[in-house]
Amino acid sequence: DTMRRVVRQSKFRHVFGQAVKNDQCYDDIRVSRVTWDSSFCAVNPRFVAIIVDASGGGAFLVLPLHKTGRIDKSYPTVCGHTGPVLDIDWCPHNDQVIASGSEDCTVMVWQIPENGLTLSLTEPVVVLEGHSKRVGIVAWHPTARNVLLSAGCDNAIIIWNVGTGEALINLDDMHVDMIYNVSWNRNGSLICTASKDKKVRVIDPRKQEIVAEKEKTHEGARPMRAIFLADGNIFTTGFSRMSERQLALWNPQNMEEPIALHEMDTSNGVLLPFYDPDTNIIYLCGKGDSSIRYFEITDESPYVHYLNTFSSKEPQRGMGFMPKRGLDVNKCEIARFFKLHERKCEPIIMTVPRKSDLFQDDLYPDTAGPEAALEAEEWFEGKNADPLLISLKHGYIPAKNRDLNVVKKNILGNKPAANKKSDLINAPKKAADASNPQNEAKLEEILKELRSIKDTISSQDERISKLEQQMAKIGD
Repeated sequence: DTMRRVVRQSKFRHVFGQAVKNDQCYDDIRVSRVTWDSSFCAVNPRFVAIIVDASGGGAFLVLPLHKTGRIDKSYPTVCGHTGPVLDIDWCPHNDQVIASGSEDCTVMVWQIPENGLTLSLTEPVVVLEGHSKRVGIVAWHPTARNVLLSAGCDNAIIIWNVGTGEALINLDDMHVDMIYNVSWNRNGSLICTASKDKKVRVIDPRKQEIVAEKEKTHEGARPMRAIFLADGNIFTTGFSRMSERQLALWNPQNMEEPIALHEMDTSNGVLLPFYDPDTNIIYLCGKGDSSIRYFEITDESPYVHYLNTFSSKEPQRGMGFMPKRGLDVNKCEIARFFKLHERKCEPIIMTVPRKSDLFQDDLYPDTAGPEAALEAEEWFEGKNADPLLISLKHGYIPAKNRDLNVVKKNILGNKPAANKKSDLINAPKKAADASNPQNEAKLEEILKELRSIKDTISSQDERISKLEQQMAKIGD
């Protein structure tokens, strides 16, 4: 295999992976058994979230990173969905906000308390309803605040302004078959998708047009993945006609032929790609495999360079991938995975061996920080912005997150700015903090009722407009 024969200079040639000791794992977790090819795990510098089995509904665990060891059966979950949860994604601009997509056809956005859950969370900050079939994909915009994409088995992609609860873009006529995955590009101006019809499409979501597509990206029938790289190229995984697993690199300007195409092996698990734009390394985790293979992408032939394989005994049911700002730079850690087994979650640490204790700035270029570069409104109006970068030289210190405030646009016609810091739900709390706990409990009750009335109003609003549409149709 020519990929392995060429020895070349790369600071990542000696990256090695190591699973943490048993007491640093999260144990006794009933990882979801739903048949769905998402990663089932999402992590950020504060929390690890894991989709779990839940009788009669859908739930996921959210654990503070330090809460290792055995997780009690009674540990609280996030459990507002009425059907299994299929995908979860932490907001890149707020480490306490997470989105979930479910078989119940809804997307929910949750605010996790700063120190984690003490009680189960059943009330999302907002419920996003618009899909007619289960929602298997949720993905936050990389640079605009409160912009969330969801894709469902209705073959539709919806882009939401979470701050107002509105579906602002609905791409429902671009895919004729199931959408396997969706990936934003670096500045969030384009998305690429892999679909069951074997096509990869590059879409401009605001113009609602397909700007490039490739038929039969991989000839095999099993699921594909397509992700954007930082330079705008697209990396795909899939299967050949002989059911061999393949990986390929494409230039969206000319999708005729791949820049590179490599066969891997004949295993049948879907290859989930995890990409680090700072080092240009792609880690491939096959569902059901017990290994992680990693490759460096460069602009010289063969473009996709095999680096190494981390192997273990146990197959993986899912995988979480820590953002760069959550890594330990003093240990030259360049990636951290959270591998799901049937009953536990095991962190795996990837390190570049270095002799010096100094900060290794060649391993850690400035990386995407937690600040949004744009407000939702600016992005929907057509603005683009690259991620705002931060230095990791002195390690990353999480700042205090502001609460996610949702001001529903259709509530009694009021239209306050979506990015105001204080609103209905925040104002009274501050006043109550100073007084007694009874007041606070009473307030909570009132707020809960307020929320539920608001939800009722908005769902009745939707019903009214649906009925009006039906009347108009009959009238026509």
